[in-house]
Amino acid sequence: MSFTGISANRQELLQIADAVAREKQIDKSVVIASIEEAIQKAARSRYGADHDIRVHIDPKWGEMTITRHVTVVGDEEVENEYAQKSLSDALREDKEAFVGKEYVETLPPFELGRVQTQMARQVVTHKVREAERERQYDEFKDRVGEIVNGTVRRVEYGNVIVDLGRGEGIMRRDQSIPREAFQVNDRIRAYIYDVRRETKGPQIMLSRAHGGFMAKLFAQEVPEIYDGVIEIKSVARDPGSRAKMAVLSNDNSIDPVGACVGMRGSRVQAVVAELQGEKIDIIQWSPDEATFIVNALAPAEVTKVVLDEEEDRVEVVVPDEQLSLAIGRRGQNVRLGSQLTGWQVDIITESQDSERRQKEFAERTALFQEALDVDEVIAQLLVTEGFTSVEDLAYVDENEIAAIEGFDEDTAQELQARARDFLERETAEQDAKRKELGVEDGVLEVQGVTLPMAVALGEAGVKTVEDLADLATDELRGGFEQKGGERVRVPGALESFTLSVPDAESLILNARVTAGWIEAPVVEEEEPEYTEEGEDEAPEIEETADVEEETVEEEGADVASLEQ
Repeated sequence: MSFTGISANRQELLQIADAVAREKQIDKSVVIASIEEAIQKAARSRYGADHDIRVHIDPKWGEMTITRHVTVVGDEEVENEYAQKSLSDALREDKEAFVGKEYVETLPPFELGRVQTQMARQVVTHKVREAERERQYDEFKDRVGEIVNGTVRRVEYGNVIVDLGRGEGIMRRDQSIPREAFQVNDRIRAYIYDVRRETKGPQIMLSRAHGGFMAKLFAQEVPEIYDGVIEIKSVARDPGSRAKMAVLSNDNSIDPVGACVGMRGSRVQAVVAELQGEKIDIIQWSPDEATFIVNALAPAEVTKVVLDEEEDRVEVVVPDEQLSLAIGRRGQNVRLGSQLTGWQVDIITESQDSERRQKEFAERTALFQEALDVDEVIAQLLVTEGFTSVEDLAYVDENEIAAIEGFDEDTAQELQARARDFLERETAEQDAKRKELGVEDGVLEVQGVTLPMAVALGEAGVKTVEDLADLATDELRGGFEQKGGERVRVPGALESFTLSVPDAESLILNARVTAGWIEAPVVEEEEPEYTEEGEDEAPEIEETADVEEETVEEEGADVASLEQ
């Protein structure tokens, strides 16, 4: 763009603005505004930087006017004598002057020197580039989640720069499919997963490894997905190798898996071809977490699922001969299943599960024998009935114990009396140990701290409320530290209690409240919801569990008799 003289042909100026606007695909007014700013800067360089000089170009006729402005201000408010005039001085020349009145003087056109021309060119170039970047960002920020077609412009250190027509995207090495190589001028399809505003311009982040890329490809191949009849609930990918996709049909008459596979696999094969032969498992999504997890681990067979909702972990039991299939090559099957469901999946075999249950059964039996002073048959029977601790037995309803076959009310009362005596003795011993360790009574006043916890804290050197309040969650739960260049496990004070992160944080927060360091947070009570009949509406909770009953047989023994 030429700036040798601002008195150039007016139509030529508009033609230049038009050409730049078309080339950069930005609004013509932005180009004209940048020219105005460039000439304004040059004029201030000529007349003085303190002058308030403004430039206006008529967008229709191209006529340019250069004006100098002087504003009337209060007598004590003059900061720039070139752009401001005091009210008293203004009144000497103009009887109608008032604070805020502006005097405008038209300046004559002038020729730009070499330095001023260069400066004007830089201003226009900078403003046009900024407008172009803003246009690209505004255009692509709402296209996140779409598939776009482009041409490879260049490849830099494994990163592919893609020409998208009205913008430029980048596909980093980790977002491409392994063993997939692109050359300059190759056509490419990619998924926009992010658009970032950065100083060097908008960064349009592309991917062919993202789960959304596969989901969008299926939406293009399967009309039912595009129409919303079939919904893709989640996707997990090991790019270039294998993928799992969970689908749900909103129409009971349509099989979502069959629709995605297509006649003789035509639909899924079209997606596989685009993904360089990636194997795709399409599974039925289920609202029941256990069923969904079983489906996600296909083709392995699952015999039992145990959910731990607090830790978002699930333990899956498979037949011994199915272990390698469930885990998959290099853990691929279980890893993809975990990503698909959002649960941390632990897989064990039936023999491992049986061995562990037998060990737990023996440990609980021994506990009841010692705590209640009963024979092995009665202890085993209590474990079989679902009692896992002495506390369970001591404070359960008496009728639940009396209902056990071979027991009566007298037996139930005696068992509960022995259980409570044991707990009292154990509490007294633990309290004595707590005092011996020097743990203050105030620690027990912290909400959530039990007597066994107080003993464990004392053994770890935590003896006051302030000591507890000063801990971090890792110091309670245990964590890892770097020692000598190695990652070493450091045990926590309450590691044996398997506290979750929220529980540990709550314990420390309560200690800080008790210590007076902070105020207790205010908890807003939720108003109960009422049905039309006026009763509290409570959600229905359904729990399913696989229970294998252990049977205890003893010939000629009276299971209701207690060992004296």
